[in-house]
Parts: sequence; C-alpha cells; structure tokens
Amino acid sequence: MPQSLTFTDNRNGKRYELPIMNGAIAAKSLQRMKVDQTDPGVVSYDPGYQNTATTISYITYVDGQQGILRYRGYPIEDLVGQSNYLEVAYLLILGELPSQTKNETWRNRILAQVELDPSIHRLIESFPPSAHPMGMLISALGALGTLHPESKQVLDPHVRQEQMYRILGQLPAIAAHCYGHTHGHKVPTADTSKGYIGNFLRMMHNFGLHEEEPNPAVQDAMNALFILHADHEQNCSTAVMRGIGSSHADPYSSMAGATAALYGPLHGGANEAVLAMLSAIQDTAAIPGFLDKVIKKEALLMGFGHRVYRNTDPRATLIKELAYEVFKVTGDNPLIDIAIELERAALNMEYFQERRLYPNVDFYSGIIYQALGIPAEYYTLLFALARSAGWLAHWSEQLDDPAQKIARPRQIYQGAVRRDFVPLAQR
Repeated sequence: MPQSLTFTDNRNGKRYELPIMNGAIAAKSLQRMKVDQTDPGVVSYDPGYQNTATTISYITYVDGQQGILRYRGYPIEDLVGQSNYLEVAYLLILGELPSQTKNETWRNRILAQVELDPSIHRLIESFPPSAHPMGMLISALGALGTLHPESKQVLDPHVRQEQMYRILGQLPAIAAHCYGHTHGHKVPTADTSKGYIGNFLRMMHNFGLHEEEPNPAVQDAMNALFILHADHEQNCSTAVMRGIGSSHADPYSSMAGATAALYGPLHGGANEAVLAMLSAIQDTAAIPGFLDKVIKKEALLMGFGHRVYRNTDPRATLIKELAYEVFKVTGDNPLIDIAIELERAALNMEYFQERRLYPNVDFYSGIIYQALGIPAEYYTLLFALARSAGWLAHWSEQLDDPAQKIARPRQIYQGAVRRDFVPLAQR
C-alpha cells in the first residue's frame, strides 16, 4: 500500500498529498504549497541538517537508538576484530570485501604510492616547525591536486581509481613528513614489507615508544582505531566532501575541504578537548564538583553525547577495551582512572540519564594516543588519515548517482527589503 502524508494549508484551505519513499518526503514537493502563483512555495528550515537527507547511500548504516554501526552491512565489531584497514577501505569504496587476489592487488597499488614528490617535501618544510599539522595536511592535499591535473576528469572511473590509490598511499607519508619536520626527525625510507599501518608507524618513529620496529600490540591498536574512524555516514566533514565534490572538483580539493571541516574542535578535534578536560580535572576526587559545574552549564563534558547516537556509541565500547591492551605495552595512564570514574559517575546521574548522554568515540581515543606518546596536535591528523577511506567512498558514490546535483541549499532571507544608497561623503 502506497504511503503518503496529507497536509492542509491553513492559509487557503488547500490539501496536498505527499508520497513517502524510504521514510522521506521529497523536499521539492513542498514547493507545491503556494498562496498564489507569485508565491515561491514552502521550504523546509533545518539548521545543521538535523533532519534532512541529502542522498541515498549504500555505504554506512548507523542506528543511533540501538547503538549500531555497520559498514556495507558488516558490524563494526566484526571488522575491528577480524579485518585490517586497507581491506575495510576496499569494502567502503568498492562495496564488497575483496578476494585474496583482489586484496593483494589493492594493497600493492596503494603501497606503490608511498613516495612523495620532492615539491611536497619542500612545501612541508616551508612551514614553521610550530605549525599545526592539520594546516600542513590541508595545504599538501591542495598541492597534490596541482601535480595531477588529470584528476579533474572525475567522471572517468580509471582516473578516479588512480587518485584513490595515490591519496591512500601518500597520506601516511605526508603525515610522517609533517611529524618529522615538527620534531626535527629524519623520516625513514618507506618499507612496505611492514604493511600499511606498520610502515606508517615506522615512518613516525613509533611516536614515543623509542622502538625501531612497530610493536605488534600497538600496530593492532592503530589498525583498529583506523577502522573505527574510517567512516560515519553524513557527518560534517563527509558532507563537506560531498558538497565540494558535487561541483565535480578533483578529490584533492574536496578532501582539503573535508580535512578543514574535521579540523574544528566540535568534530575531529574533540578527542584533544577530552584530554584537556581530563587533565584539568586532575584527580577523581574533583569529579563530583566538575559534574556539578556541567549541570549548571559552567563547564563542558567533552566526549559525551552525539548528534546521532541516543545509546552507547559502539566505537566507544571497542576503544575502551582497546585502551587496556595498549596500556599493557605503555604502562598505565593516570588519566584512565579519571576517565573511568567520570564515566561511571555521569552515567549514574539522573541529569545525564534523562538526556541519554553516553561516552562517544572521542572519550577514550585521546587517552590511547597520549599513552602512545603521540602529540595532541596529531590526534586529528590521525583521524583524517583514517577517515580518508570514507571520504573517498562518499565522493565516488555521489559521482555515480544520477539524482545528485551541485549542492545549493535554500535560505530564508530576513534582511532589509530595500535601502537607498547614501554616498560616502553624506554618511
């Protein structure tokens, strides 16, 4: 039986029937609701796209009520426990888990791209060592696009695929050179025999572990973190990736914009803010007083709550378990005691229960990064490396969707109707 909604326009008494498809009504159908022929019709007003679907996607499924996250139908728990990041990137971008032969080809094509053009080295070295690595990454992505002008042929599947190999292969190398420039380290020559994550850790000097070879437990943890951050449907940075890509911009320009969106403290920078919050609390004895300030809106509880989830973020549960595996290598982190007690105290308070505020993915990830010796300014950079797979998947999906148009939201104008210009000398 066809589903629909019936509206009565109380301005003129007219009735309209709007069909429901996939739980949605077509926004343009609202334009039929007019007072007269000069009326442009009704628009929906939705700041922040809180209840607006801009696409039909087949990539990532999130059920915020049930706390479910799946990539192409596969539960995130299964992928973290049994897969690796490059295999998950293949799944997100190409739609299926690869066969052994396809997986090997995919891996080899990506790892063949690990060497950077000398001009990218010079660009990174032109920044002061104190520069934030996200700024360097944004610039490097824009520069990469100028080195590969063929990337503008976004409707050519072969050209598009080559750019994906290059981006996935070179982002870890860019990150390593940013880290080396910041800390005065010579970046080791790539060794692809270590695998994607292993080679990345090696080029980053294993951060603060002072080990020449990647520690297996740390490598497993980083692989899991990359999978957990690989995609999360239509979040802020992915929406930017799709918005820029809707103009048929090349993937480097689109990803530079997405990276800039991720840079914001309300998005990718949230785990850094969690760490600052836990450090400011200093001791578990201070937690009741801190939560009292949160309730009075005198402080912010970072790492709790999510736009989508109204239940436990499944990524947070996995990362919490992961943290203890990392601490077996690095030693206990004093902030973990504060984090655990803060989580326990908040979840037992009626204020947070009523608002269904649970820890999200950012709550524990920063603690893991800190335990590994990773500088706080690199947390968001790691997020960007992992999220690149999801960004590319959505960028490519959009280009293949005939229903998509260049992004051009409507607005509700509330400014002056008309004003007479006054010459400068008379103002």
